[in-house]
Amino acid sequence: MTAFREVSDRVWVARHTWFDLNIAVIAGTEGLLVVDTHASASAARAVLEQVRTLSPLPVAAVVNTHEHFDHTFGNGVIGAGVPVYAHETAAANTVPAGERAKRAYAAEPEDPHAGEVAETEIVPADRTFSSAVSLDLGERPVELVHPGLGHTAGDVVVRVPDADVLLAGDLVEESATPGFGPDCHPMEWPLTLDLVSALLTEDSVVVPGHGAVVDRDFALEQRAAIGGVAETIRDLAGRGVPVDAALASAEWPFPVEDLADAVRRGYQALPRSARSLPLL
Repeated sequence: MTAFREVSDRVWVARHTWFDLNIAVIAGTEGLLVVDTHASASAARAVLEQVRTLSPLPVAAVVNTHEHFDHTFGNGVIGAGVPVYAHETAAANTVPAGERAKRAYAAEPEDPHAGEVAETEIVPADRTFSSAVSLDLGERPVELVHPGLGHTAGDVVVRVPDADVLLAGDLVEESATPGFGPDCHPMEWPLTLDLVSALLTEDSVVVPGHGAVVDRDFALEQRAAIGGVAETIRDLAGRGVPVDAALASAEWPFPVEDLADAVRRGYQALPRSARSLPLL
């Protein structure tokens, strides 16, 4: 069972082997806020057991940093009877995203997690917002902010001002290439991280969606690399390089095999005026 560790005053993070996923707990004087809920109801029950060892206070609310199933499939367990918050787009996309994940696991029945994913009820957030909302856990305000498009269209970061902690979801990842998946927004992601960076101080603790806890410098370095992806896409399209030749036509800050969706989505996002006719 994965244990939580305190990364700042009454802010705990558990780094789980499955997906190298981080789940966080924030305590006020009146209750606990759980950020992300794991990839199955079974996994969430184990998380909840650990949460109960941290404090006698009840879980008061849950936040999903975005709609992907590894962050939402525990909603029905950890979020039972309490508000579950998410950006309005993430909440709307939780069921279709979860159904895609279930189909993927059904196609790989030998996967050791296939059964628990199949058995999980998909429960979307029931409290939504468009830009920002503040929660009061009892003498501790917590800010939920949608900084813009990035890993998905509905990413949320969670800021604990008095502890100088920012939970970045998958807008920042430490253990792998940032998630340039089929629903990413590579051209907007750098500007979104600029807003995230404005919420940080030199001493901020930054909790990525996956991997080790990092700091402001790491977040800025990743912003620069993601910005490099966006600028390379813009340059290639502007020079008329066809989308299917783009990956082989430039140097990239991340492994090429992780960037196919980023390039495709980036080309689609550019206005026609930013794209030249394909080179012959």
